[in-house]
Amino acid sequence: MVILIGISVFINYIDRGNLSTAATLVKHELRLSATQLGFLLTAFFITYMPMQPVVGWLVDKFTASRVLVSGFVLWSLATILSGFAHGFVLLFACRLLLGVGESVSFPSMSRILCENVAEAQRGFANGIVQSGLAFGPAFGIFFGGMLIAAWGWRPFFVGFGLISLLWVLGWMAISHRHVEHSDAVGAADAPPTALILREPSLWGASLAHFCSNFLLYFLLTWIPYYLVHERHWSISQMASIGGAAFLLMGAGMLACGGIGDRFIRAGLSPTFVRKATCCAGAVVAAISMIGVGYSGNDASAIWLMFAGIGTGFLGVNTFVVAQTMAGPAATGRWVGVQNTLANVAGIIAPALTGILVDRTGSFHVPFAIAAALALGSGLSWTFLVGRIARIDWSSRLAERSFGRFRSA
Repeated sequence: MVILIGISVFINYIDRGNLSTAATLVKHELRLSATQLGFLLTAFFITYMPMQPVVGWLVDKFTASRVLVSGFVLWSLATILSGFAHGFVLLFACRLLLGVGESVSFPSMSRILCENVAEAQRGFANGIVQSGLAFGPAFGIFFGGMLIAAWGWRPFFVGFGLISLLWVLGWMAISHRHVEHSDAVGAADAPPTALILREPSLWGASLAHFCSNFLLYFLLTWIPYYLVHERHWSISQMASIGGAAFLLMGAGMLACGGIGDRFIRAGLSPTFVRKATCCAGAVVAAISMIGVGYSGNDASAIWLMFAGIGTGFLGVNTFVVAQTMAGPAATGRWVGVQNTLANVAGIIAPALTGILVDRTGSFHVPFAIAAALALGSGLSWTFLVGRIARIDWSSRLAERSFGRFRSA
């Protein structure tokens, strides 16, 4: 079950990044301006972000597995249709549809893991799932470019979209036997959305996630360009260096999640373990980003490997906290809100980096900002998120009602 969810995230990140990989060919064939290409690259987030709270509500209201399958089919169809687009408008519509489909991923998988995986196993389970986030871009850099160069971008979109649908068959084969779902949460058990939004740890986790996402999207969108145009590596060298960094990011997630779980099973507090790994990842990532931006060519490539590992450590517990604290009754909505705010970084990081590079003529300032936000993520997890344990929503609701009664 966990491996299949990880594969779905792997496919998710290939599909959302395939337009970037094929951007040069698409721009030339469709005769797009740079502005139109920019709108196409941004279109995904136009629907992805506002759909997160909606999907969170659907996941808490209905069976998470059904929501996940429905979204997966939708985003696969969007990828297939993109291969038949012969103009800006249709391709833009396909990217909007892709954002709607992929919005189901993290709220759904968080609810499924919350219902099926114990706290002392969630680090490694989330490491497997989150590693798809890193292995997807690695595949795109290593193989996607070669496949597009050999067969063209249209066959890649159509072929990969069709092959991806095999995941649905695999999931349906195991989900009805091995995936447990609590019944749709009734009104008496489910905390109202207003109560969830009043939880300080939700906002602390959202800020921490935003900061780490800024680092992630900076790496995803600008590192290939940086390695070629700033460090003067060849395309093949860029593919090797960039791909290796993302592979190490995924390996870091797997290792960190597994080690953290072992410490928890040995008796250490989940709060200490989860926050300590986030802090360690934040420090490693921050130091490494400064090393990448301010050292010589060879050293910069080595620092980038450490940046991948640090980012993996920092990101592995991103949704573990929500799964533990919110519980099955509220995980979908919690993750929906958190992921909405965090993905604002997907718009800010690429645009701000481009502006700063144009203004300053170098990547020094963007790397410094990414390093500072990596540290900010670690600090937010540590000081703005409370004890990582199941929140008793009924008690919170009773306290709130009693407070209103006393005020009256």
